[in-house]
Amino acid sequence: MSRFKSAMQAIMKKGVGLAPDRWIPGGVPDPLIARAKNGSIGTALSRIDGPLKVQGHARFAAEFDIENMTYAALAYSTIPKGRIAALDVAAAEASPGVLLVMTHHNCPRLKPTPVFLSDDKAAGGSDLPVMQDECIYWNGQPIALVLAETHEQAQHAASLIRATYVEEPAETCFAQAKKHARHVEFQGEPLQVAIGDAEEALAAAPFAVDSLYETPRHNHNAIELHAATLVWDGDDLRLHDAIQFVAHTAWTLAQIFGLDESQVHVSSPYVGGGFGGKTLWWHQILAAAAARLAKRPVRVMLSREGVYRLVGGRANTEQRVALGADTDGKFKALIHTGYAAMTTHNAMPEPFILPAMSMYGAEAIKLDVQVADLDMLANTFMRAPGESVGTFALESAIDELAERMGIDPIELRLRNEPEKDPVNGLPFSARHSAQAWRDGAERFGWADRNARPGMRREGEWLVGMGAAGATYPYYRMPGSAARLTLRRDGHVTVDVAAHEMGMGTATVHTQVTADRLGLFSEQVTVNYGDTSLPGTILAGGSQQTAAVGAAVRAAFDAMVAELLKLAGNTSPLAGLKPSEIEGRDGGLGKIGDPAAHESYAAILARAQREELQVEAKPAMPLEIMHWSMHSHGAMFCEVRVNAISGEPRVRRFLGSFDCGRILNPKTAASQFRGGMIMGLGLALTEEAQFDERKGRIMNASLSDYHLPVHMDVPKIEVMWTDIPDPHTPMGARGIGEIGITGTAAAIANAVYNATGKRVRSLPITLDKLI
Repeated sequence: MSRFKSAMQAIMKKGVGLAPDRWIPGGVPDPLIARAKNGSIGTALSRIDGPLKVQGHARFAAEFDIENMTYAALAYSTIPKGRIAALDVAAAEASPGVLLVMTHHNCPRLKPTPVFLSDDKAAGGSDLPVMQDECIYWNGQPIALVLAETHEQAQHAASLIRATYVEEPAETCFAQAKKHARHVEFQGEPLQVAIGDAEEALAAAPFAVDSLYETPRHNHNAIELHAATLVWDGDDLRLHDAIQFVAHTAWTLAQIFGLDESQVHVSSPYVGGGFGGKTLWWHQILAAAAARLAKRPVRVMLSREGVYRLVGGRANTEQRVALGADTDGKFKALIHTGYAAMTTHNAMPEPFILPAMSMYGAEAIKLDVQVADLDMLANTFMRAPGESVGTFALESAIDELAERMGIDPIELRLRNEPEKDPVNGLPFSARHSAQAWRDGAERFGWADRNARPGMRREGEWLVGMGAAGATYPYYRMPGSAARLTLRRDGHVTVDVAAHEMGMGTATVHTQVTADRLGLFSEQVTVNYGDTSLPGTILAGGSQQTAAVGAAVRAAFDAMVAELLKLAGNTSPLAGLKPSEIEGRDGGLGKIGDPAAHESYAAILARAQREELQVEAKPAMPLEIMHWSMHSHGAMFCEVRVNAISGEPRVRRFLGSFDCGRILNPKTAASQFRGGMIMGLGLALTEEAQFDERKGRIMNASLSDYHLPVHMDVPKIEVMWTDIPDPHTPMGARGIGEIGITGTAAAIANAVYNATGKRVRSLPITLDKLI
């Protein structure tokens, strides 16, 4: 970002921060906050897409049948950097069923890929040229695409391709790359904070810890593999994809192929798990190029190994956390610095300092992320990027300091609760983390914990308890919009280009819309996952619920204004302003006056209308510049560690969350648990083994990359404060990612309490405990 743009952004943020609350979205609480107790919001409605999935009627990206379909398979490079000297495709071309072998020699000329975060609608995982020349940029880069009549024929033919390379020096060693580390921005902001002299304060503090923590690479492993089905109709492209942002994908593909955005139609009704990895990678681009060459529809589905070769994951980090405290346990210094791997071709540094920017107050703060550039597959967003690994380091260090001071680790955290944002000074929109801690500690039985490590034993098993804080920011990204179509019979259809990745998007917004309009859930239909629908919405950053909720509210406000015009002077609502109206009992009514009411059916009948359709966008998300907005949690863990083998086992886990109003307790509990299970993998099993000699991921399968399975997952309890945030749509904050944060630290702290061994490098495997 240029200095001028940075300066203007800083001026705008300061102005928004100083503005009166009433000028800011959320300055006046959403009316649903007060009404939600008596409506659909807060009820445990089962996911409305559930029956479609169990009956096999939910069509995923690789299940769309198109006449004359062909199937694509990819061949991948085996060097980290260099160029292709020769590419022998003769055997592949002669293989049964093969229609086309596409390489850099015959791939259509494509324009550069707009990389994610470089533009409001940019979706590319990297800005590298897609099969445009002989250059190799990472080990696993696609070097050829085969089209065949069947998937099996394409896979076999791809295996017959032989490449000869001229290798060039590649930087694949993290330790070496750190010597040339650089600073970058994340979402337009520098990953550096300096308040006071933290190093000096650390040196002067009566109590201090200063430790190094390491987290490995992680790979995306959504069970539904990355897939796409594509067909050209003249110069118009139709793409059925498993994607987290349909509008972004359409715009980006239009840039690559030199089309107008309206010529690209993307649908993604069911994503099958995303977590940041279901975005735009080379397979969709190459399949579209091949479909254009062959003039036939193409289906591409990556193999599990293909996901490891082509889809970025979480980068490895090396983090220093140093804490200094006075004799009362108040932080005098908070230092969180370190390195993360990255490439020069993407815009995703692993921002592990984010938790330290808001969780605790300290007199002096030093935060800094530097990236070490490697010749590797571009890393990307992965559930709670930054917070998931950053909380491991920060919350482990707090546990270390608490033990050194002889203070209960929960008490130490509570003593350092900030009154306002410790970095930017903004007031918190709502913060009830202390209540989450106290409620969780009581439910978990924290008082029974023995603070001395290694004191509890059950046969050959050592038993310990640990706790850690969790956090994730509230986001609401610009670009959302919604269209409401109200029929005379009282049924409303919501059209919005949102996405369903298993979190219950359509279900929750059925509930929200029902309460907003005063209808029953059965009277609401939500259409989503298609670029024919309004909005530029990202299913990521735990912000989709806020984005869609704000858009639906804006559309409802517009609909109320139109309905009041249609109602006329004979209506009980005559003379009322939209701000005096609410949706209730199948129609509109005056707030606070039960008698002033008219049904939607009556209003539309009088106007001789069968339906009314409106579309609207919400205000820009200025609330995130006016308040410090975060969700918080308290994670509690009990582990057993075998004293003979070193095997760690999590016996039970509890998460106590402060995430605003919980809109659907059934889907929310599933989201929390899913995040915590992913956190179990982060803590105990997951590691992408990167061979620094060749820059290649060596465990590219579910046999070798270990994910938590049923036997690894203990009883998991979840609870929440359910206190609405008065400044967010519906009073809710995102819940999709916070569950993974703090989980690894809680496990590591419990392992220490059980064994007396402090593990600062993930995953916590038995070799580190023997």
